[in-house]
Amino acid sequence: MKQVVQNYKSGELALLDVPVPGCKPGGVLVRTAYSLISTGTELMKVSEAGMSMVGKARSRPDQVAKVVQSVAVNGVPATYRKVMGKLDSYTPLGYSLCGVVERVGAGIDDVKVGDLVACAGNEHALHAELNWVPKNLYTPVPDGLAPRDAAFGTVGSIALQGLRQGEPRLGEVALVIGLGLIGQLLAQLLTAAGVRVVGVDPDPERCALAERLGAAACGDPDSAAVAHAVAELTAGHGVDQVYLAAGGSSNQPVELAARLSRDRGRVVDIGKCRLDLPWNAYYEKELDVRFSRSYGPGRYDPEYELEGRDYPIGHVRWTERRNLACFLDLVARGRVAVEPLVSHVADFDDAVETYGRLRDGALKAVAVLFRYPDGTVAEAVDGAPAVTAVTAVPSVAVPAVARPAGTAPPARVAGR
Repeated sequence: MKQVVQNYKSGELALLDVPVPGCKPGGVLVRTAYSLISTGTELMKVSEAGMSMVGKARSRPDQVAKVVQSVAVNGVPATYRKVMGKLDSYTPLGYSLCGVVERVGAGIDDVKVGDLVACAGNEHALHAELNWVPKNLYTPVPDGLAPRDAAFGTVGSIALQGLRQGEPRLGEVALVIGLGLIGQLLAQLLTAAGVRVVGVDPDPERCALAERLGAAACGDPDSAAVAHAVAELTAGHGVDQVYLAAGGSSNQPVELAARLSRDRGRVVDIGKCRLDLPWNAYYEKELDVRFSRSYGPGRYDPEYELEGRDYPIGHVRWTERRNLACFLDLVARGRVAVEPLVSHVADFDDAVETYGRLRDGALKAVAVLFRYPDGTVAEAVDGAPAVTAVTAVPSVAVPAVARPAGTAPPARVAGR
């Protein structure tokens, strides 16, 4: 079977023939129909791989700390061999897909061969033709939901977990900083929860897209119009929550969050941006800073993810798997629209070229999907029409979102 991999030392991307994974007990073997490129997380990895060794070290201080600890325990020669060996090996990419169950492992009784499932995990939902996925990292796709839409499940779960950490309440106002894929989904989820959203992004096309999908107002972070929109929506008090869905080395998102938050507001970090908190600003407002860890409770717990040990719903209402199922249900019921976010659909055989175009800026996209050779099988299972060619969806073709009767259209931020 074919799988996308990257050599972290050289930065080389390749589509390799690799062995088919076995179908172990406690999981299912899934033939991929569509997988989603996370244009933020994955392109960050691709860009890091192209850096010098010094650049890699600067971008990943957490890994440098592990190396230093290893030197103290194992010595320099052993640590050097270990690090260079790891850097010079291939690492798979991907973590969000939809596919058809091809084999069912022992102990699995909630799905059968031929069922359509959405899968999660950077070790189990890879850009590969076949993946073995443990029970708590897949969920059945609701009837009528197209496979290419269900491929958004994992990324949608990340946005949903961020929302839960912010504890939004009906009628509140939220600021979403960064309108990439996660930010766009988060803005829609907040709107569906009865929260008015102000979006911030330097890209005017992404701002316009978020407004068409329900945001009250969007604009450039340097624009005074954003602060004006917040003041109008909150009677000058500031937003109730801020969601940091941006990346990069700038401290601007953190500083903007402090300026536009109300007293005792909540700031939730979802992306990977610089977090040099301006102490006075955060202290004076007594801001509540929170972190959102990936898809939800259960993430990074091997007993949950690999051994299939669920958390009792009375103690943990929203686990990884429940978040995944919840997001798919919202999409299936039309509360969240993912199709307008799809900028490009590429055949899986063109994966390396597609990554190169994204990295070089030749392809500007919010969301990119890989369509696999057997994708038509999944479409037939779902009942949706098959996609037969590589497609590009321009932003001008994004449909307007239906609004409840009596509500006003989103306010445009002045200056764009």
